[in-house]
Amino acid sequence: MTTLIMTAEPTDTPSSKPLWKRLLPLAIIAAALAAFFALGGPDYVSMDSLRDNREFLSGLVADNFVLVLLGFIATYAILVAISFPGASFLSIFGGFLFGALVGGFGIVVGATLGATGIFLAARYAFGDALSKKAGPYMKKFEKGLKENELSYLFILRLIPAFPFFIVNIVPALFDVKLRNYMLSTFFGIIPGALVYASVGAGIGAIFDAGGEAKLGGLMLQPKVILPILGLITLSLIPIIYKKIKGTPAGVAEG
Repeated sequence: MTTLIMTAEPTDTPSSKPLWKRLLPLAIIAAALAAFFALGGPDYVSMDSLRDNREFLSGLVADNFVLVLLGFIATYAILVAISFPGASFLSIFGGFLFGALVGGFGIVVGATLGATGIFLAARYAFGDALSKKAGPYMKKFEKGLKENELSYLFILRLIPAFPFFIVNIVPALFDVKLRNYMLSTFFGIIPGALVYASVGAGIGAIFDAGGEAKLGGLMLQPKVILPILGLITLSLIPIIYKKIKGTPAGVAEG
């Protein structure tokens, strides 16, 4: 009888690919971001642009609501994927065009899709190479992240101190689950999305009164930051519970 020995095919992991192939998605993203700036893209995603074109935009939404909403979500996703640092202005557009609730929904969906795109590109490019070379502090962070992945990711999304594009990329360096990344992104950005969409929904009245919408410090106002701090506290409960559960009470080392 002939014995057949089955050998596993080598797995084609990102780290096994040539460097240029791994970096190609990030190079495309960088080129797209450079092209966006070179073509004057930021001029179209600004408060001045919204004020000058609000009648045209309102008419466009009135005539093609669903199509414009889908276009907004796609545009938001692309700009987040290329890490354009003006998402707050685009969020204002969403609230102005579709109202606080529908606009907030469009922001959350677009931002989640775009964040997932840059996450996958970063993971493909770097894999776990950087985390393997990380120092003791980052190793400790990685251990805590893996033990309480969803809670950690959710907290990172809720804390307004971290730039959105940074939080999009960093988890990819620590091999977090894609499902947890998407869930924490979707639900974690809802509070901020609703805040900016609400501002956008009322910005027409501000323009009519000759006022100016100021976004500086918006996410740090008490009426905004206090509910977010409450959500952060809730997200910490599983982490605190695991810490307490993992430390037997009344046990002393001899």
